[in-house]
Amino acid sequence: MMLRDRLIVGLDVPDVAQAVAMVARLGDTVGFYKIGMELVYGGGLPLVERLVGEGKKVFVDLKLHDIPNTVEKATAQIAKLGATFLTVHGFRPTMRAAKAGAAGSGLKLLAVTVLTSFDDADLQSEGYRANVPELVALRALAAREIGIDGIILSPNEVAAMRARLGADMILVTPGIRPAGAALGDQKRVMTPSEALRAGADHLVVARPIVAAPNPRAAALQILEEMAQA
Repeated sequence: MMLRDRLIVGLDVPDVAQAVAMVARLGDTVGFYKIGMELVYGGGLPLVERLVGEGKKVFVDLKLHDIPNTVEKATAQIAKLGATFLTVHGFRPTMRAAKAGAAGSGLKLLAVTVLTSFDDADLQSEGYRANVPELVALRALAAREIGIDGIILSPNEVAAMRARLGADMILVTPGIRPAGAALGDQKRVMTPSEALRAGADHLVVARPIVAAPNPRAAALQILEEMAQA
């Protein structure tokens, strides 16, 4: 896998015009983009097909979670767009439904374990008895059992999950911050090189690139840090 395909840039912008402008500014530096809720709800879903048509890979980050019938049908609709990845919550009925919806397509499913903005205190306040590593492991092993392609997890849990899951599961890590960058609302983070050394397949980076004065230079800096791994 080329290094540029291991970096996924989150197009966390409010409208399609800004997203298209960002893709143009990044040029051939980046080949993989994430389209999440903000942009989808701003009319960005057709952009998936447009980027795929331009030879880009697209990660649709909607974290689907609903009754199984709805999840299955929504997944089937996303699969028609040609996206590479789709996120669903790591809840067993949700994962099974999404797998059924993606059947026969090239869409790969990623189960969300624990969001990188949460820590043990957040889980405890919501009534979970497990800590972050325990809940990540529980959901990751369930995803493997069901046949989900990969998981979303913070870089802090990557090494342990790589050891338990082996090489076949795709590990995608948000919570990536270049050396010296602000954490924002992230709590469980690593630098790009640290995350790759831990065993991550793909790194998701949004604000450190799209909010930078020079996004292309910021992306190149992150690719340089990744190359050090």
